Amino acid sequence: MKKFAALLLALVMVMGVSLASAESLSIAYMPNYASLWSVVTGINQGYFAEEGLDVQLVEFADGPTIIAAMESGSIDMGYIGPGAHKLCINGRAKVFMLSQIGDADAVLVRPSAGISTYADLKGKKVGYSSGTSSEMILQYALEEAGLTMNDIEAYEMEVSSLVTAMISGSIDACAAWSPNTGVIMAALGDDCVKLCSNATFAHKSVSPASWIVLSGYMDNNRDTVLKFTRGLYKAMDFASDPANFEQVAQWVAAQCGTDFESALAQTGDATWPNSQTIITGAQDGTIEGYYKVQQDAFIASGAVEKEVPVSDYVLFDVMVEAGK
Repeated sequence: MKKFAALLLALVMVMGVSLASAESLSIAYMPNYASLWSVVTGINQGYFAEEGLDVQLVEFADGPTIIAAMESGSIDMGYIGPGAHKLCINGRAKVFMLSQIGDADAVLVRPSAGISTYADLKGKKVGYSSGTSSEMILQYALEEAGLTMNDIEAYEMEVSSLVTAMISGSIDACAAWSPNTGVIMAALGDDCVKLCSNATFAHKSVSPASWIVLSGYMDNNRDTVLKFTRGLYKAMDFASDPANFEQVAQWVAAQCGTDFESALAQTGDATWPNSQTIITGAQDGTIEGYYKVQQDAFIASGAVEKEVPVSDYVLFDVMVEAGK
């Protein structure tokens, strides 16, 4: 940590920007590659410092908790996975940047518990994390067999507890996301099978992950959000290049306190866009289409009551303006 602080200080001093004059931001993340790939690159490459920002990362377990922290005033901006977007649709936060389209969520089952198909989930003990992409992919899996949450013994818990419960045998199956899924599969070996992932349901849903901000913060700090977005764009251009995956994985592993191999394995969890992909997609409607499909899936599942114009909660103008 001391070496990192010294490196950051050297970077900003070289660029003529001192930490004292930089604007400090508290940025929420989750401890995985998908959440960190761009922001940790922006920090280590000095891209945020170039924008006059001192980015301080704060770890959270899930998206709903991050939004609650933003509402309390302790967090300025944050990253959320697919499941928490229903809170944005319901007006609690706004998306200012698409991070990536993910394939990090999965339903894992234990063959020893007699589960090999979606239908086999009936009556089984299944763990999930409420309000997150964990709950969403579990519902998709149940729908494939004509089941609902009432047909299983559903155990709601934090994602870290899912790992412990699955490995100990307290539950028969779980819905979780990377890197937790990798930890479970490595620990259980042949007694763990991936029943499905986001890609399984690509025909009816996409899984965008995003950077979000509260409306009030956006209204009062638009320039700051634009600076942060520009830093993300520079970071995406570096981190989306496969030639740099190993370097980014090293930064992610250092931030999460995990091993390099685990972080590198997560590079297959999503499609990592560069800045031009985001800017063009914001202009031609591609990104709006992603969020529309996602919203339709929420409505179909009952997680969202009624349709809301995507432009009400996704700030395409920020994505475009920051790219100029």
